[in-house]
Amino acid sequence: MAPEIAPVVTATTHPSSTSVVVIGGGIVGLTTALTLAERGIAVTVLEKGRLAGEQSSRNLGWIRKTSRAARDVPMALASDRLWAQMQQRTGSDVGYRQHGIMFAAAKPAEMVAHEKWLASVADLGLDSRILTGAEIARMIPGGAKDWAGGIYTPSDGYAEPTLASSAIAKAAIARGAVIVENCAVRTLTRVKTAGGTKVTGLRTEQGEIACDHVVLAAGLWSRKFLGNMGVSLPTLPLDCFAMQSAPMDGPTEIAFGAPDFSFRKRADGGFTICQRGAVGSPLVLDHALLGMKYLPMFTEGRSMLRISLGREFFEDLALKRRWSPDARSPFEKIRTKDPRVNEAINAEAIANIKAAWPMFDAVEIKASWGGTMDITPDSLPVIGGIAGIEGLTLSTGYSGHGFGTAPAAGQLTADLVMGLDPIVDPAPYRFDRF
Repeated sequence: MAPEIAPVVTATTHPSSTSVVVIGGGIVGLTTALTLAERGIAVTVLEKGRLAGEQSSRNLGWIRKTSRAARDVPMALASDRLWAQMQQRTGSDVGYRQHGIMFAAAKPAEMVAHEKWLASVADLGLDSRILTGAEIARMIPGGAKDWAGGIYTPSDGYAEPTLASSAIAKAAIARGAVIVENCAVRTLTRVKTAGGTKVTGLRTEQGEIACDHVVLAAGLWSRKFLGNMGVSLPTLPLDCFAMQSAPMDGPTEIAFGAPDFSFRKRADGGFTICQRGAVGSPLVLDHALLGMKYLPMFTEGRSMLRISLGREFFEDLALKRRWSPDARSPFEKIRTKDPRVNEAINAEAIANIKAAWPMFDAVEIKASWGGTMDITPDSLPVIGGIAGIEGLTLSTGYSGHGFGTAPAAGQLTADLVMGLDPIVDPAPYRFDRF
């Protein structure tokens, strides 16, 4: 069951021309569009299905700096500032709360990773700190587990995925952006230049649009879109699963992550619960094509991966990898990626959370869902251009971090499109790093 997203009234057709087209109506694409619209740029967002219908509404809502790679922390810091302004910016409560995020270690050996990370960001001015097990027990009472310790960042927080993208979309529309749902982009139109090609527009299932610039923010679909152009973007899918509880009393407003479960308080009074120690990894052809690039990641995280070979392999194999502008694209065949819920993984999460905090014995699960993340080899997004393709900017491959960093990522993308000084250094996100 997919989360229920706050509705947005969008256009039914797209214009014949505009300045910028954003492909993808997830939170990063919408924040890019809002930033451009606020700056007076004519922008159209084209979404093959429904706004935020995939991972932008299915994620956990965490907004964190904790455990991010040091080179990615500036983006997270910038997003903190922008999330704090989001209610005023959009005129809507997006559920942003800065109650902190805590990660606990079940064993002393697990503390090594937290201590190593804290040392790696020592010069970045974060408020993160190491906790003892006794401090965790005091800060989050009612527990039945003796934690070896943990790490806590008071300035981390969370927002509501089912509210945020809709609020951002409405604000963008109010500032002149055009947003069209159920309109897939099939390919770009380009002309040859001395240095390669230049984007002049694109072809959609509704027809053509002339434009000066295209932003590709299509999440897990970006690899297929670029592949049709002969460009290889290294991303692989991973499925995560989550549950929504009915309203209940809980131990804390802090978002909490253990090695094998997580929870955070929702604006509706319930909790979003997840098994942090397990993700679905259904095999597809791209695992064979890209596997060597991911060998270090798979080796390190092997215990988390629930690898399977099933219908997902054949469904993916049936999707075209090359198509003409006049042919129906894979994006029209699958409007929304809706992975099957792994009930066993969710059951583990519930058992683990009850063992740690017995007050969850009374938990009533109202809904559960799956979401597919697009993972890059280094778990950092790709934000920037591709050599030889003028007028195209990528903003994709967020590896499960897109929601938390969306405000700064969208502004960075808009900065690059407009040739302005970027909000953060874009160097860590270059396409050519692969």
